[in-house]
Amino acid sequence: MLSFKPEVTAGRHSNGLKGTYTPRNGLDALVAGTGVEVVPQSNGSFLIAPASGAASMDGAVALPTTHVTATYDNGLQPAYAGGQIARGGSLGMLGSADAMDVPFSTMNYTEQMVRDQQARTLADVVINESSVRMLTSSGGFGEDFQIRGYTVSSSDVGLNGLYGMASASRVPAAIVERIEVLKGPGTLMNGIGPSGSIGGAINVVTKRATSEPITRLTTTFQSKSQLGVEADVGRRFGENQEWGVRLNGVFRDGNTTLDNGKQNIGFGSVGLDYTTQRLRWTLDAYTQHEGDDNFRPQIGFQSSVKKIPDAPSGYRNFYPGSELHLHDSAVTTRLEYDVLRNVTVWGAVGYHYATAYQTFPSGPADALGNFTVMNSYYDSYTRSRTGEVGARVNFRTFDVGHTLTVQASRLEQDSGNAYVPGSTSVASNIYNPSPLPGIGAARTEAKKASESALTSIAVTDTLSFLNDRVLLTGGLRHQRVALDNFSTVTGALTGTYDQSAVSPLAGIVVKPLQNVSVYANFTSGLSRGGTAPVGTVNAGQVFPPYKSKQYEAGVKTDWGPVTTTVSVFQVERPNAITDPSTNLYSFDGEQRNRGIELSAYGEVVKGLRLMASATFYDAKLTKTAGGTNDGNDANGVPKRAFNLGVDWDTPWVPGLSLNGRIINTSRMYFTAANTLELPAWTRYDIGARYRTRVAGKSVVLRANIENLFNSNYWLMSGTYATVAAPRTFLLSAQIDF
Repeated sequence: MLSFKPEVTAGRHSNGLKGTYTPRNGLDALVAGTGVEVVPQSNGSFLIAPASGAASMDGAVALPTTHVTATYDNGLQPAYAGGQIARGGSLGMLGSADAMDVPFSTMNYTEQMVRDQQARTLADVVINESSVRMLTSSGGFGEDFQIRGYTVSSSDVGLNGLYGMASASRVPAAIVERIEVLKGPGTLMNGIGPSGSIGGAINVVTKRATSEPITRLTTTFQSKSQLGVEADVGRRFGENQEWGVRLNGVFRDGNTTLDNGKQNIGFGSVGLDYTTQRLRWTLDAYTQHEGDDNFRPQIGFQSSVKKIPDAPSGYRNFYPGSELHLHDSAVTTRLEYDVLRNVTVWGAVGYHYATAYQTFPSGPADALGNFTVMNSYYDSYTRSRTGEVGARVNFRTFDVGHTLTVQASRLEQDSGNAYVPGSTSVASNIYNPSPLPGIGAARTEAKKASESALTSIAVTDTLSFLNDRVLLTGGLRHQRVALDNFSTVTGALTGTYDQSAVSPLAGIVVKPLQNVSVYANFTSGLSRGGTAPVGTVNAGQVFPPYKSKQYEAGVKTDWGPVTTTVSVFQVERPNAITDPSTNLYSFDGEQRNRGIELSAYGEVVKGLRLMASATFYDAKLTKTAGGTNDGNDANGVPKRAFNLGVDWDTPWVPGLSLNGRIINTSRMYFTAANTLELPAWTRYDIGARYRTRVAGKSVVLRANIENLFNSNYWLMSGTYATVAAPRTFLLSAQIDF
């Protein structure tokens, strides 16, 4: 909000604005040279007042500015109509922007949506859009995703713009203020992720203390009998509320929907911030623990299988007796400073340490679901250190505005593991599983397996023409990948990799109307290359990071209460193959995913919120070893995916809201040869929410049922499949003190 007294601005003239600015920099540029200044207020608003020490137009000395009570501005894009989606989000080094101003397809979920859907982890939220699917079921080892038909590993999820800082297993929803999803390669904006995912990018923005104090307590129930409590406390301090602290804690314990499954979760986080007119500093730290007795399993299938067996009940546990213990701790800090009104510099660092202790049963199943299983220990750790620095300058050349950004980043990781195989096996079946056999060997300490360093430097420039009706973005990122592998037995160095590549970006946004954006982009994603394996004629040859290419065009229309989007895309990814005639290993294979995306979100009418999307794929294997599978459908990618979500405030009971969601995915092939396929599936969710006041306190009661009809279906990740979670009941009671 901007306020002023008419007599302060009377007779003064501004040269106006052209180009792209942050809100604060734009206000400063607007009043430059006019004899007035913009004074931030503690409530987040701004006051136009006579410049310090300046005389008024009639020569009288201006009186001191009168300060009013202030609130805090968190710097996030505002929520769109309905409150479930934000108007925009951050795009790595490109900064925060309205979705209508960027040449990409994005989706930005708010904390309100996270709470109203009773999301427990990141995966519960991102599946609201048809181009994003979860590849692993809830309650398993971790959460991997698929965006535009390509896998996005959970290790490639960013935390406040930094890779390697989020849990590589699952990100708890309790920490989330925003979830930002970019569809398509994000190497230029974010750098290469630890796993080199190219389908898209996911960034989690953590909570900050708000202007109003928060003291929120939520009790939860999840079937079968898991009880929990969540605490959320936030306060701001200082004359202008410069200091903020946000604390979150979660504890859940009890029986899960898996047969004999038990889960214990503990999570705690703190978010600190200090904000002035020119400086912004944040610090985030979290720690979490998860212990599972019997976690949701994955299984492969024998090569002789001609038809994948029907999915068993979602309650069924293929591996009775499995165990999983996860630990994560991380701390990150970021500092931004406006050197001048048009120059901003920043730096960020972070540290993350994660361990996993688990049993690792294995054994592929036949067409009847029979398999022979052997149990093992597989323990691991990952230590990550990251940092980035950057600068952004806004300036003009003639009638062209520029936002020039440079950034450098580095992510170092060392990881280790210990694999202890069992000595016995037992016969089992996915419909009637046998208890896991004993391992018969002692657990050993995880030893270093690899050290890696991802180093990059990037530059971008966004040019604005015709009063920001045309926005043109171009950029380059030079990415270096270094990797050393070690024997976990002897500690000896077994392989070295050190290569680099350049990733370009070009994008354009044209606004023929104020509420319409036509955009297009070309961007390249980078993934770590490899080394030709032993047994090939070029064994030992080291390959540079390989490039995936995306071509995309689309139209976004903001109708006021509802935004609609349509986009077409093509993403080409090289694959490693070995030529059967020459035995030459190369990255000459290729998968090409083409698609059309349609979406609509917002508040159709007052109290009726909508999220609808559809994606149509044409995903092909265009270059395969010896041409054997050329032209086949890409395995793991459906032909169609649909989502429909509705949230409705009922008119007959004040405070009562009803919601529902449908998620549909068509059949897909399990193998590149297209000889095995997984059936289509549809999941129905329903829920209700009641807001009221008790003893003067705000109370929200929520009830949701996921997988209402208890459908049994397979989910696919690589060469493994897992059964989706069964019907799940969720209850919660939230009170704000």
